[in-house]
This record gives sequence, structure tokens and C-alpha cells, in this order.
Amino acid sequence: VQLQASGGGLVQPGGSLTLSCVGSGFTLEHYAIGWFRQAPGKEREGVLCMGPRDGVRVYADSVKGRFAISGDNVKNTVYLQLNYLKSEDTAVYYCATTGLRCESDSIIGSWGQGTQVTVSS
Repeated sequence: VQLQASGGGLVQPGGSLTLSCVGSGFTLEHYAIGWFRQAPGKEREGVLCMGPRDGVRVYADSVKGRFAISGDNVKNTVYLQLNYLKSEDTAVYYCATTGLRCESDSIIGSWGQGTQVTVSS
């Protein structure tokens, strides 16, 4: 299983972006879908997760009140809304399924290529 993230780009501090996560042949609404990120020189970390059994879980305290996760079942897409972006949000963002429950440190399948988010003036 591999999900693909897209929508990254260069944005100024304080700006916003919407990332999308799609999976072919895979119905996202039936599983927990997590967003993760890896900043330069740092380990990959969980950001947010949304699942049918857990609702929404926030793993990174730094994004509370700024990032939001949502899904569109018709489009089979999960979104990550990034608001009030800071330079420390610069990272490659990935989405992945963690199975039926949200997990911050393990995924099912393999990582996709991710999408680069760069916050800079």
C-alpha cells in the first residue's frame, strides 16, 4: 500500500497550504490516515491522524491550532490544511495508512515520495 501526497510548495511565513493524499485501489475512509513530516537533519515525525475508530489525533504539539486534517470520501482524498506556517514547518510531508488505528510511529505499506513544503520569506 502506498499513498501519494501532493500540494506542497514555497510559502511565506504566516501563509497557508493544502496538501492532498490519495491512494489508488484503496478506500481511505475505512482506515486511519496519518500525515507525517521529515525536516532536514531530523527524524520523521507524526503530525496528525484521522481514523474511523480514533477520530482526529494530533501528534505534534507545535501544529495545534494551525493544522487540520479532513477527508472527502467522494474524492477518496485526505487533506492536511496548513495555516500560519512557520519556518520550522519546512519539511517533506508524507501521508500513509496506519491500519485501523492511528499510530504515530508505524505505517502499513511503504512511504510515498512525499511533498516538499518550504516556508521562507
